[in-house]
Amino acid sequence: MKHRHRARRLALQTLCCLDAQGEDAMDLAVTFIREGRESLDVMAIAERMAREAWAARDQADRLVAAHSPRWDVPRMPVVDRGILRLACWELAAGDAPPKVVLNEAIRLAQEFSTAESPRFINGVLDAIARDLAPQTPPTPQHP
Repeated sequence: MKHRHRARRLALQTLCCLDAQGEDAMDLAVTFIREGRESLDVMAIAERMAREAWAARDQADRLVAAHSPRWDVPRMPVVDRGILRLACWELAAGDAPPKVVLNEAIRLAQEFSTAESPRFINGVLDAIARDLAPQTPPTPQHP
């Protein structure tokens, strides 16, 4: 799944660009993805991730705010916000298992953000993943 990680990296960079430049930068952001040195598969996955995570950013921001009450989402570092938005979209979309989504988000934080970010992102996303997990009733125990 190395291509998924490369796609996440591109999607994160795109989300950071969109966060800084606004909605009008979508065409420029997509051009950035398409002019990269990645395979067509990676570029297609990255574009889908970036577009859909950006479209779902308000829902992601609400989830993040609910699970990080001491941190105001707009004041978070732009990279952390992008990682959280991407991971929230992935968790909601169900394209990858929650454990994979969390591990990838932590890996992106280690690669692109501050020393404190991986721990913060892990804590927030773990709580979000638990809330988004399907609620299955306990299995009855038969003697």
